[in-house]
Amino acid sequence: MTLGFTPVVEIYGDNAALLNERLLEWEHTDLAGFVSDQLKLTLDIEGLEGLPGLGGHIGLRVGYRESGLVDKGRFKITQRTPSLFPLRVVLVATAAPFDEPEFKKRRTASHGPISLGALFRQLTTRHGFSPRVAHDLEGEQIQHIDQTNESDMAFLTRLAKRFDAVAKPVDELYVLGRKGQIKSLSGKVLPDVQLSITRDNRPGDRAFVSASFTETSRATYSGAQARWWDAAAGKQHVVEVGGAPFKVMTQRYQSEAEARTAAEGEMRRVGREGLQVSVICPGNPSFGAEGLLLLDESWPGFMRGRWSIDSVTASGKRKESYRCAIKASGLSPAE
Repeated sequence: MTLGFTPVVEIYGDNAALLNERLLEWEHTDLAGFVSDQLKLTLDIEGLEGLPGLGGHIGLRVGYRESGLVDKGRFKITQRTPSLFPLRVVLVATAAPFDEPEFKKRRTASHGPISLGALFRQLTTRHGFSPRVAHDLEGEQIQHIDQTNESDMAFLTRLAKRFDAVAKPVDELYVLGRKGQIKSLSGKVLPDVQLSITRDNRPGDRAFVSASFTETSRATYSGAQARWWDAAAGKQHVVEVGGAPFKVMTQRYQSEAEARTAAEGEMRRVGREGLQVSVICPGNPSFGAEGLLLLDESWPGFMRGRWSIDSVTASGKRKESYRCAIKASGLSPAE
């Protein structure tokens, strides 16, 4: 995608004319995993009678005048913080359309035997979502799992992590998929977004890129161990994936297949999260959590390659700057 030179941000929905006229600064945070996207708007309220109301539904389009705008989704205004001298108000809106108190209500239930796809649909549809499940996760089998004094929100997060997956509400959808897949969780194709460093890369330049690289102790473990209980024989077994030294998983599973799936997922997660990169660069609406970032040949060798985007924080002023702060993890070899 060829970017332009003139940043443009547009708010649509409730009170759009007022919000666009009074907008000073904006920030959009897109996170991988369960956490919903968030939009923060700073408005000038000098001379304004009253404040923009809570509960309004708004949307965000952002991009460049020369290359067009990209719709980043719809949000509900959930927080309002006015301040004096100068007169400002900060509006915070979230992408989650569900009844949050109900979603955080603690429940106790037992599930299984059931497929991951069926259980995910059961949990999400009762909150009014339209579920979407990645094909490779659909048929994963769960012999037994307990939800003990645990909210559906927390249980879905734990369930996704067990299969090295991510679960996230996107507008009226609720989606479950692998981290780093080439499709976003909402089903929209996200191509690799290439990022280059200019030859004259220096602070103050519009195209300036800064970055840091972190390598943690991913080499500490070469394998994972998971335990499962054989009810018929009345004893515990251990499944090993990879080689020593092993990361020992604390949870005990109901079958050998479940234990092996959990151990394989843990090894993917450890291998992927051992390498992380943080990048601050010119704004690009194609960047999105769960998408893929390609650092090309202009980058140092230890940073080149494809990275799975964990979070993108895009921000700017009404007619000036547009920058993105990206955090991404290295992909495991199979990805």
